[in-house]
Amino acid sequence: MPAINKLPEAGQTVKGSIEGPSGSLETEISAPEEAVGGVAVICHPHPQHGGTKDNKVVYTLARACREAGLIAVRFNFRGVGASEGVYDEGNGETEDALAVAEWALQQAESETLVWAGFSFGAGVALRAAMQKQPFGLATIALPTRYFEKDLPRPDCPWLAVHGDADDVVDTDAAIKSLNELSPTPEIETLSKAGHFFHGQLTELGEIIGKHLPRWL
Repeated sequence: MPAINKLPEAGQTVKGSIEGPSGSLETEISAPEEAVGGVAVICHPHPQHGGTKDNKVVYTLARACREAGLIAVRFNFRGVGASEGVYDEGNGETEDALAVAEWALQQAESETLVWAGFSFGAGVALRAAMQKQPFGLATIALPTRYFEKDLPRPDCPWLAVHGDADDVVDTDAAIKSLNELSPTPEIETLSKAGHFFHGQLTELGEIIGKHLPRWL
């Protein structure tokens, strides 16, 4: 897998690897036709349950970010696909995400960062946002049970999207935890949407696309 040495040209996509904390990370980067000078890093669902950068929700997030003018970066966590390393219960995966963000921002010569993630990846994006503050954070189907203590609250705009028919994440419990934060994240609920938002990915992308310009 070739190393990515630079960001793609406008409207192009490049695939390859960048160096992570535990070895190379399989990465796919898509550049918008008209850039606003920022980077979105999108984190995929659980590595031990088939989650990869090619998940449809992750792709939907990346497309919405690219359409908003951001360079969209999807990558496989350590031990997934061609990425080196082994699963690390979210800790090493957060280090992976931070390394990807630092590399992409340096290449873009920008400080404008958006974190986004789905399910397990939403938890990673939230942890990463506590260490590398973004212009905005989008969590999709965030499993708040991953956080044994109080749910962290990064100092940035935060959009949390849940489906009210999610059979993996307890939506009611997640929203209760989110509503206890101050300031409360902006919460959107998609009616009759399951965990993977089958049949409602277009609506999900529209929700993300509606919020991104406010952050940028």
